[in-house]
Amino acid sequence: MRINWRKLLTGLVLVSVLVLFLIWREIVAAVAVPQDLSDRTLIIPRDATFEMVVDSLKTKSCIPRKELFVNLANYMKYPRKPMRSGKFELTPGMTYIELIRHLRSGSQAPSKVILTNERLPEDIAGKVARYLEADSLQFLETMRNPATLSALGLTSESLTSLFIPNTYELYWNTSPEDFLKRMKKEQDKFWSAEERQQKADKLGLDRNQVYTLASIVEKETLRSDEKKRMAGVYLNRLKIGMLLQADPTAVFATRDFDTPRVTDYHTQFDSPYNTYKYPGLPPGPIAMASISSIDAVLNAEDHDYLFFCAVGDGSGYHAFAKTLSQHNQNAARYRANLRKRGLRR
Repeated sequence: MRINWRKLLTGLVLVSVLVLFLIWREIVAAVAVPQDLSDRTLIIPRDATFEMVVDSLKTKSCIPRKELFVNLANYMKYPRKPMRSGKFELTPGMTYIELIRHLRSGSQAPSKVILTNERLPEDIAGKVARYLEADSLQFLETMRNPATLSALGLTSESLTSLFIPNTYELYWNTSPEDFLKRMKKEQDKFWSAEERQQKADKLGLDRNQVYTLASIVEKETLRSDEKKRMAGVYLNRLKIGMLLQADPTAVFATRDFDTPRVTDYHTQFDSPYNTYKYPGLPPGPIAMASISSIDAVLNAEDHDYLFFCAVGDGSGYHAFAKTLSQHNQNAARYRANLRKRGLRR
């Protein structure tokens, strides 16, 4: 019997193509991440094991063929000790090979850390811990470490001045130490922009002092269009050695943040932060200061006002005065406006 080598060769080629297609479909093109995946974020903690990663993927309804994932991962030398940690974005339709390559590369999805108007270091630590791996206690302990603060040119009192309110992108597994280093870079960038450092030097104030005054302005008014005028009042008081007598500093000194009004208890409380008792600026900020408040201090109005008082009409604005007698008249109008609104007898 004569063998038709051409037909045989053709048949072998077809069989080989079919086998390769089946291998491609079963292994190379096999989908590991479902198209309808709702939560696309995979968190891999520090010191996680390969088994923990597998369990996390299974919990998210990924890798329906667990053995295929494990075998391919071993072949591609993905299992490591420790595994690459971080927050990873999973793309629906990812194949097993694409998923393994993605996790193996350590290419993380950044976390957006939003800092706004936190008041105390523990508030800042708690806020940052919402977005990054370390817990609030770890962040707070780092913020209170004298050696860490000294390396950044900070003290426990000036710490808050490090934080410029903004949205920052950081990797989820950023350590507390690296977080503070990043904030230092952002602080330096902020002060080098728009001649801020030169303006501070012209005022005779350092960064912490500008930020501290800005934090007072921040808590005194919600109206951005009067912040420069208010900053001018405080700068005028500093120039002549007059007590700042800023209500927010007395509130900060007592930590009575929920008080509806400032009383003698607050103004007579003995603390270096209480500007009713101690001249000059407090040792450090009484809260995070917004960029608008910082710039208000650096670009304060040049005027002769020494006093201000809330108008009391619900607008949130203040009336400014150059003399105590004018201020007393403004205070009388304030009380009258409160009575009109039924807020005072």
